[in-house]
Amino acid sequence: MPATLTLKSIPDEVYRRLKSSAEAHRRSLNSEAIVCLETVLLPGKMPPAERLARARALRASLPKGKFRAKDIDALKREGRP
Repeated sequence: MPATLTLKSIPDEVYRRLKSSAEAHRRSLNSEAIVCLETVLLPGKMPPAERLARARALRASLPKGKFRAKDIDALKREGRP
């Protein structure tokens, strides 16, 4: 059964940012706080939608057509003994 946590004396700026982030992600304050804690304390656990968004942003930032399979293999080998 999940535990319940009550937070007291949250700094105003932290509360404003949490509230703003919750609104932007269409979550409750509680859900947003849990996601923030998971992100920091369980960094390997990333929501699939966030992982996909990051991958798409990275792909969009790369030059078009510059990376071919042989280029990628060469970059992987670079710096290896």
